[in-house]
Amino acid sequence: MYFDDIEIGMALDIAPVVIEKEKMLDFARLYDPIPLHMDEAYAKNTHFGQLIAPGVMSFMAVWAKYLEADFFGNELLAGKSTKIEWLKPVYADDVLTGKATITRKEKRNARNGVVEVSITAWNQHGEVVLTDATEAIVKCRPV
Repeated sequence: MYFDDIEIGMALDIAPVVIEKEKMLDFARLYDPIPLHMDEAYAKNTHFGQLIAPGVMSFMAVWAKYLEADFFGNELLAGKSTKIEWLKPVYADDVLTGKATITRKEKRNARNGVVEVSITAWNQHGEVVLTDATEAIVKCRPV
């Protein structure tokens, strides 16, 4: 979708994704090897009471499902920035769903503009677990 065709408020639902324990542990081993993500005995004695998924892993699981929806198609040039906020812990076997909404757009030049996509993700209990604002650079319609 070209920058010119995008409207603030456009939205799409993000398909559910299950946070699988083994994938959670594998991600933690590779990218976030702290006891809260890997050591069940340690995690049991925290206020969470059990292992929690690494925040970036939770976001990336939702992000991958968002990308399947392909909001911008071939007109996406690049990502520009992202800001994630984690609001609730995500546990093994949680099911996350989300919604992506266009919240801002700004034309940069005749060739492209910046589009902000805001993502909200919920767990299976309807609790918001994370929010994200990502800026993408999107092609303008050729003249």
